[in-house]
Amino acid sequence: MFEEKLKGRTIALIGGAGFIGHNLALALKSHGADPHVIDGLQVNNLGAFANSGEDPNKNRYVNFIFERLRLLREAGIPLHVLDARDYHALSRCLTDIKADCFVQLAAIAHANRSNKDPYSTFDHSFRTLENALDTARSTDTHFIYFSSSMVYGNFDGEAAREDRHCEPMGIYGALKYGGEKLVIAHNQVFDTPYTIIRPSALYGERCVSRRVGQAFIENALSGIGLTVNGDGTDSLDFTYIGDLVQGVMRTIAFPEARNQTFNITYGSARTLNQMIEIVKSEFPDVEVQHKPRDGLMPERGTLSVEKAKNLIGYEPQYPLEKGFIEYIRWYKQLKLAHPDFFT
Repeated sequence: MFEEKLKGRTIALIGGAGFIGHNLALALKSHGADPHVIDGLQVNNLGAFANSGEDPNKNRYVNFIFERLRLLREAGIPLHVLDARDYHALSRCLTDIKADCFVQLAAIAHANRSNKDPYSTFDHSFRTLENALDTARSTDTHFIYFSSSMVYGNFDGEAAREDRHCEPMGIYGALKYGGEKLVIAHNQVFDTPYTIIRPSALYGERCVSRRVGQAFIENALSGIGLTVNGDGTDSLDFTYIGDLVQGVMRTIAFPEARNQTFNITYGSARTLNQMIEIVKSEFPDVEVQHKPRDGLMPERGTLSVEKAKNLIGYEPQYPLEKGFIEYIRWYKQLKLAHPDFFT
């Protein structure tokens, strides 16, 4: 079992108080690892919502973040609050932790926001990556970089394999691909062992990015219609957070993941219309309206996960009918406990 290989491992999660990071930290801890979360709590976190003005989701998302921090605290996972853009502070912290694996999560985690604010995107994504890589090269630490399915650009109808030529569109996809090249270059120059992970269309509990599935559920709970950009036939490889976390833990556990790039997704694209049908099964009266499609969003589809299955034994467990229903029911229970979150 791969879980046995995680016991006693010390892992630094840079940007680890976010959606992916806190779920990963909790899972690592439950398997006997020693995760440390490093986060400034500013990007897509408490600091961002403190300055978000009249954001109608502010109260709900701040409480999601408080819940993340409570879960980390109760699990005994150290939280190091610092700005990863500060090279010296980050280097000192990572040196003190003495981790054998860095997981680089710090980034602007939304394509639309990246395109609207390129400066912040470079500042919080590329600068933090450069700082973390420099510390990793001096300690021979396994470096795991979170990229994105957006690096592929428009899909060509085939399941996207990791060796497919990448043609990213927009600031977000280009920056993620540039980050991949920088990670690989550090390996070429300094022999820093790495793993690159390309997730897709994530969803799950305590996310605050308001991705499409989350927006559908929250609108339905609030009695607001669903808004779809395009005709609903766009396909995405929707991936539940539990599957992603399993895949990442396997890349930490198995040496076969070193110096490899993996798609870590469910491995089967579904249309927005199919997601809407699941929403309608739980909210029969919900209405749907369509708007023009965003021209900067590539036409995506299935990401092949055969490489991850073959090399590290990855086995996704959550098709949309299972994972998304769990997500909806989590939200329903949340509304029963906290109706004020949806007013």
